[in-house]
Amino acid sequence: MSKAIERKKAVVEEIARKLNDSASAILYDYRGLTVEEVTELRSKFREAGIDYKVYKNTLVSRAAEMAGMDELKEVLTGPNAIAFSYEDPVSAAKIGSEFAKEHKNLELKAGIVEGEFFNEEQVKELASIPSREVLVAKLLGSIKSPVANFAYLLQAIADKQEEAS
Repeated sequence: MSKAIERKKAVVEEIARKLNDSASAILYDYRGLTVEEVTELRSKFREAGIDYKVYKNTLVSRAAEMAGMDELKEVLTGPNAIAFSYEDPVSAAKIGSEFAKEHKNLELKAGIVEGEFFNEEQVKELASIPSREVLVAKLLGSIKSPVANFAYLLQAIADKQEEAS
């Protein structure tokens, strides 16, 4: 077997492994972005621990088939880049969506989130979910609120009784 075929097989296996190991893999059409904009996007993804790569569609198609994610093959047209997020399934969609608001040339196409295919609308909906930290803060705030209100009530009763005596 030629070295080129062996390299392509290795890349297909790498993509399939990343698709299976990642919490989410979001597909973007980056056509029209300047080099500076792509560099900025890559740095934002890198800061969040997200792997952003450009692969040939034929290799991604074979990897999707190998990983059992055939739905992904339907959206592999034009130049594509994939953002693999290994910890937070929302972060790759959120960062890309925020970047796309400023740079209209970046287009969210589809994604695989925890093994399930998401179309463009579902990915955009996923991107609108608040981050884990915000959700935890809201939960803690809603737990703390009744306790704090009860403490204020008890303090008000104690103050009123102190004034009366």
